[in-house]
This record gives sequence, structure tokens and C-alpha cells, in this order.
Amino acid sequence: MYNKVELCGVNTSRLRVLTNDEIYALLRRLRAGDLSARDELVCGNLRLVLSVIQRFANRGEMLDDLFQVGCIGLIKSIDNFNLELDVKFSTYAVPMIIGEVRRYLRDHSMVRVSRSLRDLAYRAMQARERFMAENAREPSVDELARLTGAGREEIVFALDAVTDPVSLYEPLYSDGTDAICVMDQVRDTRSTDENWLEQIALDDAIGKLSERERRILRLRFYEGKTQMEVAGAIGISQAQVSRVEKAALAKMKKQL
Repeated sequence: MYNKVELCGVNTSRLRVLTNDEIYALLRRLRAGDLSARDELVCGNLRLVLSVIQRFANRGEMLDDLFQVGCIGLIKSIDNFNLELDVKFSTYAVPMIIGEVRRYLRDHSMVRVSRSLRDLAYRAMQARERFMAENAREPSVDELARLTGAGREEIVFALDAVTDPVSLYEPLYSDGTDAICVMDQVRDTRSTDENWLEQIALDDAIGKLSERERRILRLRFYEGKTQMEVAGAIGISQAQVSRVEKAALAKMKKQL
């Protein structure tokens, strides 16, 4: 699939590549009403689409489908590009194509997001695209909130909800040998070998205490009761509770 030459009936090895000057000339013709210039712009930038969708080739989707979706992003870029900005067309088109492909992948994702949240995320992304077309920079979260009329936290939560899930086996770095994956950077502080060993030793030390000592320690450290409350529950004095507690902790410390 990676080396496929023909996509959607298009021989990618024979695709024409337009220069930036040619693209601007065709865009001016299009703005003047020459619709044939639009077709030339699409055909002359298909390699740009191809280069973008190669990034998503390992997502399990057919490359033909991604190519078609990328072409939609390209057409949107052509229709919305601002000629007055001193920006290369590809600089504007690539994020638009990526955004279109990501939308497609999100809509076909196994992770389900509520319709209202997804709609807000898409409104925010559309507002971001319009802002970038007009200002040639990414908007801040506060600017997106003003453009959409939503709260700042809502925007952050919505955009985060539609973010592509990352595989634990996604490679992060490789020096030519074994690659470091996302899974290698994730740590469970509660299930480490050290914690298992500590828990085993603790259970063993508690098991060697008398029933009375275990009960006092459970009331004191698991249920959070004071020595006076423990004394009342067991029916002994607070001084006796204190002595038993200290003796039990000393035994456990020696055992550990």
C-alpha cells in the first residue's frame, strides 16, 4: 500500500507539480471567474495531498479513501486561500488537508464522542481555519472561545475529546536499534515491583501481630480513629492503647 502508484484512478508517478508562481497565477484566474483554473490547481497539487496522507497510512484505512478525503481538504484550501497574505499556498493547504483527514478518522473512530461535543469541536476547528486564513497564525483558546461563543473550558474539553487516540506501540524515538514507544514512557506507580514487595512484607509483618494489636492498628491507621476513640471501642484506657500501638509498630519495624 505504501508503494502504490495508482490512487483513485490517478497515476501518482505522473502528477504535475506547480510552482508557487503558477499557483498564484491560477488562483488569480479563479478569483476572476475562470473555473477551469480550479481544476488545474487541484491536479497540480495532488502530490501535496499524497505527501500528507502518507502520515496516516498506518491507521488501518484504505489509502484511496484518505486520498479522496485529502482532496476535499485541498479544494477547501483553494476556495478559501487569501491571496493578500504573503504566505505560500502549501503552508496554508497542508493543515487544511490534515484537518480534513483527521475529521474523517475521528468520524470513523471506535471511540465514540457525544454529538454536541463533536459539533462544538468542529465549530472550533472551522473557526480556527478561518482565523488562520485571515491572520496567518494559530488562534489562542480565548480567541476560539470568542469566535464560537463557548466557554474556554468547553473549547479545551471538546478539542481534547476529538483528538486522535495514540497507540501504546506508537514509536517516539529510534536510534537505529530498538524504538522507544509510548508504552515505554507510561508508568504505573501503584503496580511496580517495589510496591508489590513492600506490600508482601507489610502483610507478613501484620500477620505476626496478635489479634488485639491488629485491631488497634486497623482502627488507628485504616479507620483514622484517635487513641481515645480506640480506647472507647475496645474498652481499655488510652494509655494502654498507646502502649500496645507503640509495641506493635516496633515489632513491625523490626520485621520489615
